[in-house]
Amino acid sequence: MAAPEAMARIARALDVTDAAQGLFDLAAGLGATMALRDLGMPEAGIDRATDLALTNPYWNPQPLERNALRDLITAVWAGQRPAA
Repeated sequence: MAAPEAMARIARALDVTDAAQGLFDLAAGLGATMALRDLGMPEAGIDRATDLALTNPYWNPQPLERNALRDLITAVWAGQRPAA
């Protein structure tokens, strides 16, 4: 199953328009830890995680760009809700 199709199915199952936000809200509602910092990742680990992701690329529908990836990891480190 392709990633976009899977996300569409998740959104339908949760009765939301955005699967990432729906999953975030579900996990938060269940009391899950939502921030990497709360799992013990130091803030200095953001750059290391960014570097590791860029040196070990994975399939992604968009090209990996350092600043965008660092912003994403920073948001997850802080426990921010995904943007639509």
